[in-house]
Amino acid sequence: MPQPEFDKEKFLYPTSRYQGDFTPQNLAFNANLQEFAQRVSYICGLETGGKLPPQEAYNQIKALWKQLKKSREMLLDYKPKPPDETAGD
Repeated sequence: MPQPEFDKEKFLYPTSRYQGDFTPQNLAFNANLQEFAQRVSYICGLETGGKLPPQEAYNQIKALWKQLKKSREMLLDYKPKPPDETAGD
């Protein structure tokens, strides 16, 4: 019986299924959140193993946090502008 092809991407970057209220924005943010968690885990492992200086690990995690925060603002905090009431006059 042939073995399934090993998918390195799925092994290195596993993702879980989305379980919340479905909207495209929620799904996209969930994917970004999972990527953030995975990358922080790798950075922590490198720092713990002595392969990355603590300050560099902090700076990388801080940059990832800023990206996640911007993602949240763009995907979840977006409020459409109300229609201009004077446009119909």
